[in-house]
Amino acid sequence: MALLTCDHVALGYDGREIVSDLSFTVNTGDYLCIVGENGSGKTTLMKALLGLHRPLRGRIETGDGLRQQQIGYLPQQTDVQRDFPATVKEIVLSGCLGRKGFHPFYTASEKQLAHSAMHMLGICGLAGRCYRELSGGQQQRVLLARALCATQKLLLLDEPVAGLDPKATAEMYELVHTLNKEKRLTVIMISHDLAAALPYASHVLHIGEQLFFGSVDDYRTCFTKGGHLA
Repeated sequence: MALLTCDHVALGYDGREIVSDLSFTVNTGDYLCIVGENGSGKTTLMKALLGLHRPLRGRIETGDGLRQQQIGYLPQQTDVQRDFPATVKEIVLSGCLGRKGFHPFYTASEKQLAHSAMHMLGICGLAGRCYRELSGGQQQRVLLARALCATQKLLLLDEPVAGLDPKATAEMYELVHTLNKEKRLTVIMISHDLAAALPYASHVLHIGEQLFFGSVDDYRTCFTKGGHLA
């Protein structure tokens, strides 16, 4: 079932169009890797999928009962975010804010959801630790647990391994792969590391001067060693 559909979408800002005539569909259970040159519009597209940036043209629609506020999102980290003075438990719980409605306190079910997300990612022992004291890999696990609290269907990940060492990078890819295969979460990930990301993906979206959407096998067939569509 189609979870997300982009139909002839154009994206841009400050009067400049950077992506034109973009069409693709993400079905439940897919693992889509978004690639492209720096400045090609990958993060702009991610913000449009979240409803934070309006397309210049075309439409973006969700399906299977998914609402945009129910999408789990792991953004690129900034230095300010890395130094955030809150506990791990507080940050993970904040992923439930989209579920809260008008009640002012976290419910028992929301607290259990946060605990389950931390357990799944192996960070229960860090619950009382200050986020800014953690390693880069630990911080990304915390943010991924937070994203899990926001969704049961779709995760958007913007360069989730940026700045991580090789061990933490491999662990993050394996975690996301497990969530996709065992928990049936649909994944859309921006990545610059094709060699590491593509083995886990089912589909590839390449944006920039050339547009491509299709299976990983078709992407490998269509692109030459020089990185251009054949």
